[in-house]
Amino acid sequence: MKLKSFNYLTGLLIFLLFSPLWSEEKIDLWKNNTKQKTKTSNSSTQTIQENGNTRASNIIESTTKIQIEDKIEIVAEKENIYGIFEPANYDLNLNMWSNTKADELRSSLKRLEKIKLSNSSKEILEIILLSFSYPPSGMSEKEFVKLKIDWLIKNEKINLIEDFLKQNQEFESKSKAVQYLVDQSIASANIKEGCDKIKFIDAKIKDPYLEKFKIYCLVFSKKNSEAQLLLDLLREQNLSSKFYDNRINFLLGLTEKTDNKIDDKNLLNFYLSSITTSNFNYEASSKTKPEIWKYLNAANLIKFDEANSREKLKELEISANNNRLDKKTIFEFYRQIPFNLNNLINAKNTYQTFDETDARALIYQKYLLSETNENKIEYLFVLEDLFKKSNLINVYSEFLSKRIEEIGIQNLPERYRETAQSRIISDDSLVQGKIKYNDKILHKSKILKYFVEGENKKKVQKDIDKIFKKVSKNNKYFISAKDLALADALIKDGFTLPANFKYDELSKKYEIPDNLLKLIDNEQKAFLTLKIVEIIGEDEIYQLDPETIYFVTNLLNKMSLYTIRNKVIVSALPERA
Repeated sequence: MKLKSFNYLTGLLIFLLFSPLWSEEKIDLWKNNTKQKTKTSNSSTQTIQENGNTRASNIIESTTKIQIEDKIEIVAEKENIYGIFEPANYDLNLNMWSNTKADELRSSLKRLEKIKLSNSSKEILEIILLSFSYPPSGMSEKEFVKLKIDWLIKNEKINLIEDFLKQNQEFESKSKAVQYLVDQSIASANIKEGCDKIKFIDAKIKDPYLEKFKIYCLVFSKKNSEAQLLLDLLREQNLSSKFYDNRINFLLGLTEKTDNKIDDKNLLNFYLSSITTSNFNYEASSKTKPEIWKYLNAANLIKFDEANSREKLKELEISANNNRLDKKTIFEFYRQIPFNLNNLINAKNTYQTFDETDARALIYQKYLLSETNENKIEYLFVLEDLFKKSNLINVYSEFLSKRIEEIGIQNLPERYRETAQSRIISDDSLVQGKIKYNDKILHKSKILKYFVEGENKKKVQKDIDKIFKKVSKNNKYFISAKDLALADALIKDGFTLPANFKYDELSKKYEIPDNLLKLIDNEQKAFLTLKIVEIIGEDEIYQLDPETIYFVTNLLNKMSLYTIRNKVIVSALPERA
């Protein structure tokens, strides 16, 4: 009887334990995997929001085990995300690119490459490109991170590259990023700074170039025994070269001289050539690599022989115009060209009889000798014409801007002021000027304090009621597109506008194209923001026309991208002193 009871209980227990398996439907492996990715993305976003700035390798791991009926366990592959900025800080999330096709991103970035983006455009582009996120549909994480690194290098974002390396420990293009930083330091003739970058080189980076530089840094720091050890390992792996062995042996004191050959295949070899070749002399040309030009200039290795170097100077002018050579160097060479006293006295009348390069040098020296602001600005404009004539204006634009700023627009004769003002290259990274509030105009009123200063919402609502009422009494007041941009943002942020302000009716004349609205419906926030970068293009935000300002802020409102929208409002709407 006891045995029967025992068997009965055992059978019942087995039934209860396994009944969930019998009643469970067949598992769709790929569906499960998709859900796992979504779940991981959401939890990752929460983690980023809670932890502030993400550090370390930022690896998002999907490691939940999926059990199939035959008891085979599959562990979902880990997914990596790379970036610098927290997406939540800009109202974005890890899936900001997930609904965008890879070709859409590639095509958009190619179009942007053809535009000389303003600082405003670049700032927005950096946010959407460098925030942590999953790659677009159809793009591997390897390509996505390479795209980020390539953009950073092309735009010479040295500080951002360092930030990227600090926040992302392992990624496919790491050696390329580190080598760029190293080469930038060598090109600036700052070897100590370059050696500091080897902190980013870890055991997982197997790059001969960086290993060679690391060995040189040990020699530079007089740690020859450590350098010799690493050099032996490099040779055992057949990663050294005849040239490198020749130069490093000399620096280690193992040989008394080098073969004196100059190697310009890469910057490290060229640098080693310059410090180990007796009577080093290198003739750079228009084909010389930009980083070598930069090093030659920084190390003061460009020599100008007036008697034999007119053609050489022309090559240097072209190189400077193509951003291969520091433009200041050209003006230093202009000063070295000798002219007799009669040429300098009559420069204004005789410069046209000279060769183009000599003419520029003569007018430049005449400018330096000028005592009055009127004469200075006159010769600066003559010099501008000469640079334009030779298609070398890139050499001169920044120089002209700085010289005008030194003189001061207010110190110039009236007839020159407008032209001179147009030649000043504004640095929009600087503050545009102090904001002046004007309550007679909606988009210039102190309502803006909410966006500019973070004014208390109750106080802002009182200002809204007061200022809108005041404006409505002016029958001649015209509601501008900028006013609508402000109103749209206020409504989106939960403020109440007076009933007699018919925003919906007023905004009907500004229609958003259907293709952009479709991007909003598809939750393609990042891609639509990229479209906004294209719209802003070469202009600073405050230079945009009122309709475009409304258009941009309205799109950002529809996507709930309030942080970027606020940047646009603060730049575009206020009046500044």
